[in-house]
Amino acid sequence: MKVGKSGFVACICFLLMYGSCLGRFVVEKNSLRVTSPDNLKDVYECAIGNFGVPQYGGTLTGAVLYPKSNQKACQSFDSSLKSKPAGGLPLFVLLDRGECYFTLKAWNAQNAGAAAILVADDRQEPLITMDMPEEENAHADYLQNITIPSALISMSLGNSIKKALNKGDMVNIKLDWTEALPHPDERVEYEFWTNSNDECGAKCDSQINFVKEFKGAAQILEKKGYTQFTPRYITWYCPEAFTLSKQCKSQCINHGRYCAPDPEQDFSKGYDGKDVVVQNLRQACFYKVANETGKPWLWWDYVTDFSIRCPMKDKKYTKECADEVIKSLGVDLKKIDECVGNTEANVDNSVLKAEQEAQIGKGSRGDVTILPTLVINSRQYRGKLAKQAVLKAICSGFEETTEPAVCLSDEIQTNECLDNNGGCWMDKTANITACRDTFRGKVCECPTVQGVKFVGDGYKHCEASGELRCEVNNGGCWKSTQLGRTYSACIDDHTKGCKCPPGFKGDGVKSCEDVNECKDKTACQCPSCKCKNTWGSYECTCSGNLLYMREHDTCISKDGKSEVSWGFVWVIILGLAVAGAAGYAFYTYRVRTYMDSEIRAIMAQYMPLDNQAEIEVHGTRGNV
Repeated sequence: MKVGKSGFVACICFLLMYGSCLGRFVVEKNSLRVTSPDNLKDVYECAIGNFGVPQYGGTLTGAVLYPKSNQKACQSFDSSLKSKPAGGLPLFVLLDRGECYFTLKAWNAQNAGAAAILVADDRQEPLITMDMPEEENAHADYLQNITIPSALISMSLGNSIKKALNKGDMVNIKLDWTEALPHPDERVEYEFWTNSNDECGAKCDSQINFVKEFKGAAQILEKKGYTQFTPRYITWYCPEAFTLSKQCKSQCINHGRYCAPDPEQDFSKGYDGKDVVVQNLRQACFYKVANETGKPWLWWDYVTDFSIRCPMKDKKYTKECADEVIKSLGVDLKKIDECVGNTEANVDNSVLKAEQEAQIGKGSRGDVTILPTLVINSRQYRGKLAKQAVLKAICSGFEETTEPAVCLSDEIQTNECLDNNGGCWMDKTANITACRDTFRGKVCECPTVQGVKFVGDGYKHCEASGELRCEVNNGGCWKSTQLGRTYSACIDDHTKGCKCPPGFKGDGVKSCEDVNECKDKTACQCPSCKCKNTWGSYECTCSGNLLYMREHDTCISKDGKSEVSWGFVWVIILGLAVAGAAGYAFYTYRVRTYMDSEIRAIMAQYMPLDNQAEIEVHGTRGNV
């Protein structure tokens, strides 16, 4: 591909910084699974294009079509490709690399009905990132309207797919982005590598439009602690031997330590690269001060307002204009000026030095070489810089089931729980379900309802557990009310399971049947008793002038006579009374004897008793 002026300048700047144009650029990839035909079934790697909308966190399955003509898609297709056989699946168009920009291939295929494009490489080499064209060759009227995902595949895989299609085989492919970005925990950390320059063509326009559109969502996510956002700025440095050159003086600050390309690519007019570096530094310092006061989200307001009030084309790209924006947002201007420091001094600036260090890739991230670039959980985002596309990517960075509600909205993804409850367990009576919608799809997980945890496999079985289990759907147990009386098979303790209450029998879950105590002869067994079964209990009555005692299952006379020998009862009562009196007398005697002995011992210490001889006490005499 051709390298335009800005690309050339960027390369020159990297040459100054690294000594070569070969920064450690990482190609971001997703997986591609061929599901048919059988001889091609396997998982392959493909490179994500830096345009369109990759389905981060999701998958897309389609049938592949290789057009008979216009196979590089450098011209519009004469007719729609939708009419081509695709087995009812979305259409993936296989295209050849070469002759025109990747973006033009995607645009022509999208207009012809393609759901995604696969670009087959035309040489044996490692996969590369398909990027947008340089600004002077870009067509802004279509670049930002590409919405389908794209993938670059190896030449060998492309040839294998073409061969299968020529044989008449249907080639079905599943593009999978579920692991394209890491999702380790419940917070997403992301960086936006940006630039304050607003005169760099279509990319600058799309960048500031993105900031304006995404500001609201970004601030909500940041305020609620779902994300940790950091703005970043690329700078380069001049080798020491060139710090006094016209180019370095116009593009760099702090004696060549921090540089940016000239906005107009002309050193003799307009703003210089050093003006861009200073404004980049001021934006970075604004974030630093706002973050220290607990309001990092104000950065989005500052950048948005600065682009509107202080554009280069109106000659307002100045410190004075920036200061007015800072004052309007209530951020300490003095601290920001201290952070910016003296840009003419031959010293390091701590903020820009940290930016240069962060620019060099660590681990799997790679160097940041494209502006603008979004880095999500230390992985570079690829695709269209638009609100919905970026929000979708950020949502894919949350650990499953921890994503905020905005990630589950209809604009971001579909709710798989709406279709047959996602195949999960559900209690239709209480409207409780184990299906939980997540960004990557549904999970079958027994829920927690009103503080009560349900346990089970989530697919066929869930039941309430814990101390309050009976308060939610009666713990899934049987419960019924008749004639103002309610019985439940749920035991309100830490156990789980259901047990029919006394007076009932059954499984305790679906049913509990009344036990007929009268028929089973488990109640009212006394000779004069008459038994009547009731729901959950029974009633006993006695014939004649008798009163039924339920605890003894017997009848007694209302006037004191009963079928039980009351003489025997009185013998027991008298026996207990005698035993009590004897015990009391023994207790009294023992206490009196003990007290007498204690009193006598005390008295003996103070006076001799009549029956006790005087005791001679021998002492010692001290020396006089």
